[in-house]
Amino acid sequence: MPKPPKIPESVLVVIFTPELDVLLIERADRPALWQSVTGARNDPDEPFAQTAAREVAEETGIIVGAQTVPRDALVDWHHQIRFEIFPEWRHRYAEGVTINTEHWFSLQVPRRLEVTLAPREHTAHIWLPYVEAAAKCFSWSNRDAILQLPARVSARGEGRLV
Repeated sequence: MPKPPKIPESVLVVIFTPELDVLLIERADRPALWQSVTGARNDPDEPFAQTAAREVAEETGIIVGAQTVPRDALVDWHHQIRFEIFPEWRHRYAEGVTINTEHWFSLQVPRRLEVTLAPREHTAHIWLPYVEAAAKCFSWSNRDAILQLPARVSARGEGRLV
């Protein structure tokens, strides 16, 4: 049975430490393309926070709501962007769908955690200071989100700035 088309609504989750080190993962289908956790809703009614927590678990093995990563560590930025889906990935969506809406989240973890990658999706991971992580991302939206991290953290009064 073929997979149903992807829903053109996704999440971007910037995972970071109190020192503003950011986790990036390398795509299996596009080597040398680094990104934060991303993923689409499984169902149109799936809350975006649930999508974010699910994608983090699937792609990194980090469980939101575990003792080391409490549920409130996942923060909805209440920010979304729309972008054109790369032509090579449009076959995953219903015919004629060319635009995706991406909702931004962050997840603060206590330190550089070990991750368990989904091998069909990602082949490597790296923790980098946020400026270096932003520079390594292939996606402009991911780069922008990472560069906003210090202001977002400062606004919430969390973590410590370096």
